[in-house]
Amino acid sequence: MTGPRDFLFLSARPEVEAVGPEYESVRRASGLDAGRLDHVRLDVESIGDLDPRRYAGIVVGGSPYNVTTPEQGKHPTQLRVEADLARLAERALAADHPVLFTCYGIGILTRVLGGEVGTLYGEEAAPVEVTLTDAGRSDPLVGVLPARFDALVGHKEATSRLPDDVVHLARSAGCPVQVFRAGTSVYATQFHPEVSAADFIARARVYRHHGYFPAHELETLRDRVNSASVTEPQRMLRRFVELADARTAG
Repeated sequence: MTGPRDFLFLSARPEVEAVGPEYESVRRASGLDAGRLDHVRLDVESIGDLDPRRYAGIVVGGSPYNVTTPEQGKHPTQLRVEADLARLAERALAADHPVLFTCYGIGILTRVLGGEVGTLYGEEAAPVEVTLTDAGRSDPLVGVLPARFDALVGHKEATSRLPDDVVHLARSAGCPVQVFRAGTSVYATQFHPEVSAADFIARARVYRHHGYFPAHELETLRDRVNSASVTEPQRMLRRFVELADARTAG
């Protein structure tokens, strides 16, 4: 781990074949070169009591883990990953420091903030239309996106009750909470902001037997994803870098 102007990507996927491509997706979408984007695999090593201010910003990736799994049913690795991410969330919130929690990470942040996560608003792997709220349209991060845009989702759980004192930024028809902000710099998004259509299809092949969609419908999913325009969400990561760099420079 290096200096404060670098960024950090934290992956939480035990599936080795999905780890490298996810990092590359984040790197490309953010506009960062590999020299500015450190990578830690949380399934392999703990970040301990990492101070998020060591980095200009941190992006937390997705995972097949679910925070709603009963504690006794969670693998020890998942328990450690969730403890690490909860500590990171608490420190980022205290410092109001730029951290973007994506997909699985939104459940961690929701719980840390006292909200609720449940399975009612899960979405099958697919492109969906996301709509910005009034607050979202004026938000420094998501406000650069159109009021309505397509994004790629695939999750078995979601925020079912927003935490108090957060700003609700986006929703979809099947999932009321797609993005929220805590403070000025800590964000969580339910959809995958980093993936291109090709990235998502490759990831779907890795997870085709994980219950995110009927395995026999992989080619149908591929056609649906390829027919959608899902370029807008990636602008979030480039904007996240811009805002974090400006904060560090200031």
